[in-house]
Amino acid sequence: MTSPTSTKLLVIVDGPTASGKTKVGVDLAKYYKSEVISADSRQFYKELKIGTARPDSEELEGVSHHFLGHASIHDEINAGKFEKEAAAVIDQLFKKHNILFVVGGSGFYIDALLFGIDDIPPILPEVREKMIHEYEKRGLEHIQGLLKALDPKLYESIDIQNPKRIIRGLEVNYQTGKKLSDLQLNNKKAKWPYLRIGLEWDREELYARINQRVDLMMENGLKNEALGLKKHKDLNALRTVGYSELFCHFDGDYDLEKAVDLIKQNTRRYAKRQLTWLRNQTDTIWLLPTALSEMKTLIDNKL
Repeated sequence: MTSPTSTKLLVIVDGPTASGKTKVGVDLAKYYKSEVISADSRQFYKELKIGTARPDSEELEGVSHHFLGHASIHDEINAGKFEKEAAAVIDQLFKKHNILFVVGGSGFYIDALLFGIDDIPPILPEVREKMIHEYEKRGLEHIQGLLKALDPKLYESIDIQNPKRIIRGLEVNYQTGKKLSDLQLNNKKAKWPYLRIGLEWDREELYARINQRVDLMMENGLKNEALGLKKHKDLNALRTVGYSELFCHFDGDYDLEKAVDLIKQNTRRYAKRQLTWLRNQTDTIWLLPTALSEMKTLIDNKL
């Protein structure tokens, strides 16, 4: 480890779902006696534990984590709010640490944190109603296609099983004529010196890990967790992979086996989109999750 220095460095540990980001972040934070900021928007909600694979205290191994289970499903969370709150925490933590770790998963949120995001004017009620009507009349697949055509970068970086997140991108585009992804000031200088590490996996191995993790979620009680949240299924936080499929099962749309298969399928698709987004980040250094010594060398060379 390097000797104490006045240089500050934000290390982004990024990768698709089930790639082992939590363990790598914990291992590095322990080594550097530091802390972790979670940038996985699905893990922000305290009520969603099993279905978002939120790590427990044993997995965190005593390392302080911020923005992990800190909000309620009834709270409104967006990239702009996260950027302001997380930036304030990071500035405070840099008073006692030279290195901090951001463990990702939500690319849109990470970019907002690093580079900021433009203020977006309040959406007019008639615009929001128009987008909601489009969804209710023509369905999820239709608005997914609209977003992919209008703002492909945003499409690759959000949970497209969540209609509210899609509608948000569409209504901003419709009202302002701008892409929501372009409102992130990526051409601005980053707020802090940073290093972005992407965890690399063979795709078939990653998909096998995803399938195994879904099976483990079911063994750990995902069905009961979802059943207890069914009355809140229309909330934005619950329109996401792992819960939407089970809500449809509870409504009689298909059996449990089909629901589990769909969770695996939709999670693999989500991982594929995450990888597509990450591959477009030219500042990402790709390493195997086991390459901790190489990661430490990269970090030390930045200081």
